[in-house]
Order: sequence, then structure tokens, then C-alpha cells
Amino acid sequence: MKALTLTAYNEFQYGDAPDPQPGPSDVLVRVQACGICGSDIHGMDGSSGRRIPPIIMGHEAAGEIASVGAEVNDWKVGDRVTFDSTVYCGECEACKAGQVNLCPNRNVLGVSCGDYRRHGAFAEFVAVPQHILYRVPEGLPFEQAAFAEPVSIALHGVNRVPLKPGDSAVVIGAGLIGLLVVQALRAKGAGKVIAVDLEQSRLDKALELGADHVLMSGPDVPAKVRELVGNPDGADVAMEVVGFGPTMKLAVESVRKGGSVGCVGNLQAEVPFPLQAVVTRELSVFGSCASAGEYGAAVEAVASGAIKVEPLISAVAGLDQGGDWFHKLHDEGGEYFKVILQP
Repeated sequence: MKALTLTAYNEFQYGDAPDPQPGPSDVLVRVQACGICGSDIHGMDGSSGRRIPPIIMGHEAAGEIASVGAEVNDWKVGDRVTFDSTVYCGECEACKAGQVNLCPNRNVLGVSCGDYRRHGAFAEFVAVPQHILYRVPEGLPFEQAAFAEPVSIALHGVNRVPLKPGDSAVVIGAGLIGLLVVQALRAKGAGKVIAVDLEQSRLDKALELGADHVLMSGPDVPAKVRELVGNPDGADVAMEVVGFGPTMKLAVESVRKGGSVGCVGNLQAEVPFPLQAVVTRELSVFGSCASAGEYGAAVEAVASGAIKVEPLISAVAGLDQGGDWFHKLHDEGGEYFKVILQP
């Protein structure tokens, strides 16, 4: 098969790669679309340590089943599918409790981190176990179905916080996931939604996709949030979708006493934490890792238009152009939301 392989940090080779060898409970998917994730960009340059070459990256994908293993019963050749980026065991205590994202045996498509290497979907074919598959409705373009993974992350992040209908919310970071979080908050019944970012183009997109107000990031954000939500103490919920010390501080300072902060961003492994503000104002802080069963809801939300993804597609290109797009995103990433590659 043809694939885009990271052969060394910052170096790609497009060409022949070994065909995947599905097991008896696996399906072979002919990939029709696969999105470039920010984690892939950080993997390309070695900064994350989770894409040790050689590796075929790619975990935001959709396609058609090309073949099925002997023990696969519910799927057939030609079915339109997407799939979880996390391959979980389904047998451990975490999986049985519905926390598949916390499975101790989990691995992630397109990741090579030293503990394991699992090739992903920047290729003509990828093999995945049947239990992580989800059906893609007829009429939903594969390019949009490939958003199921990032949409599921946004849904999971919002599901983690105790959001009630009408609650006010501020989203710190209006990149791709932040824009999906804005929509997920709206879909779950949030009242006033405020988006915060450093780039005007992202703030404009946030307004287009459902934010009531937008704010340029800065030290005056908490005061402006209090004014916009009509509460002198702050918003009910803040979603931090960057993972950076200053943005975490903004999130904590923007919520009311007894409010909640959802942590979705993961840019830095460690950040300064405003402990005293969290303790004395009795805030609840919720970490959010990947997703845990939101894939079906994500596909439905995209198909119904409850979460709009088409406006977030910056470019669609052939897989043979993938290396060039990776470097463009690395150098000029702020100009793009999502680039989709097609084998």
C-alpha cells in the first residue's frame, strides 16, 4: 500500500509500506480521509516524544471496510465507518466501567512512544479491532466523518463538568478543539458562551459557530467575563483548551466561587497552578483525557449539523502532499484549522 511515513523527525517519505495484517476480530479499512492533528505536528518534530520514527501517523479518519476477519459478525465489506483513536481492551475494570480512555492496556493509532508502536491512518489501509468501529451515515462526507475524533474530545470535555442548562461558560483557547467545545457547550444547553483567544481570525470563527461574545486574551479577561455574564463573581464554567500556565490562570480567575474548570488543553506537561484561588474559592477542576464513549454521539452531532465541522476544513489534499502540509502547519499553524489528507 501507499503511506506517508515519518522516517525521521521532520522527515517524511510517501511511498510503499507493508500492508496491515488484520487479526480474526479486526477489519481492514480503506481510508478515505484522515485529518492532521496538532499532536501529529508535535510528534513530527519530536517535541512530544510520542511519534518515534519510523511511524505512520494519523488517527482522525474515516473510510470503507475492505475486508473483515473470521470472527467479525456485525460488519461487512463496503460499510462506511469511522473509529476510535484509542484501542482499548474492553475487559479491564476501567473499560467495564465505561472509562475506556483510562484502560491500562490502551494504545493509540499512529503513536510510537517507546512502550508500543501502532501505525495509523495516513495510508491507503489501516487495521482496527471491530469493537472501536462506528457507522458513518450515507450522505455524510468522509472528510466530515473524520472529525468524529476531535468532536468526541470536545463532547467528553464538556460532559466532564457539571454544566446545567443556562449556565454561563468561557472557553479559553479558540483553536480547533476550542471551537468544537464552544459548539458542544451550546449543544448541551449552555447559556452565554464566551470565547477567548489571541488571534482575531479564531475569534471571528467562534462567533460564526455559536459564541455569544469573544475576548482578546489578556489580564482584563476575568473582569470582562464577569461583566458579560452579569455575575460579579464570574462564569459558572471555564473550559481551558490550551494547556499553558497563563491560560490556566485566566480560566481559574474567570469562574465564580464554587464554579468548575474543565482542563482539556495539554500543551505543556507542567504549568504553574493557582492553588490558593482554587482552594479558597472552592473550585472544582476536571481533567479530560481523549473520550470515553462519545464517538457515536460525535458522529450523530456532525451528521445532524448540531456541531458544524465543514467551516473548520482549511484544506483537503492528497496524501502524497502530506509532508508539505505538515511543514506548513508547523510553520504557519495559526492560519489553519483542519487539513484533511486523502490517500
